[in-house]
Amino acid sequence: MSMSIERHSPLSPLPAEEAAPRATLSPTLSETRIVAVLRATDSRSCSSVIATLVAAGIRSVELTLTTPGTLAALPRTVADTPDAEIGVGTVLTEADARLAVAGGAKFLVSPGLRPGVFRAAHSTSTPIYPGAMTPTEVQNAWDLGAAAVKLFPAATLGPDYVRHLAGPFPQVKLMPSGGVLLEDIASWLRAGCVAVSLGGPLIGDALEGGSLRALRARAERAVSAVQETRGDS
Repeated sequence: MSMSIERHSPLSPLPAEEAAPRATLSPTLSETRIVAVLRATDSRSCSSVIATLVAAGIRSVELTLTTPGTLAALPRTVADTPDAEIGVGTVLTEADARLAVAGGAKFLVSPGLRPGVFRAAHSTSTPIYPGAMTPTEVQNAWDLGAAAVKLFPAATLGPDYVRHLAGPFPQVKLMPSGGVLLEDIASWLRAGCVAVSLGGPLIGDALEGGSLRALRARAERAVSAVQETRGDS
């Protein structure tokens, strides 16, 4: 029995896949290169923390849906902090993604690859930063139209992992998240990341009534670490 095998000439390209829409990184994040992640027990504790971060020079802030009342408080938070770029994270469903954008979210963050969240982001031209770890996940996230891929968990992977990914994926914008320490910010950026996502090492106990003065000192330290990399070629 003979079998016919379709072959493509090396001079004839394979059929092109339809490119997913892609919103670009905002000018704010492109400049500041830091996303502050606020995971609180009560959304009412976020306002003073956001104001402190903005005063120190960190203007991209992720409010997570694990914080009770985030979506309900979002429109007021956005209105009260015009100098901040407020996004919503831990977005798992298309419905929550659409509610977040309707409430004023300027970007969406998802811990994984959720097609519905991508649909909501693309339909409103909202940047989305999905979480990924393996090379396959990174490629899938980028192919789905991520503005940047949230490399998670960053503390497990390390900056050298970014350098390895740059070989096969030079076009992919990466942002580490999960255990990024203040002293490691410059290393991540020099490895090729477009920004870093900072949670506990930056926020500390500020959301539980801790010192806002100490928070500002940590935020200024983070901003200084970014500035150290400005002259890098």
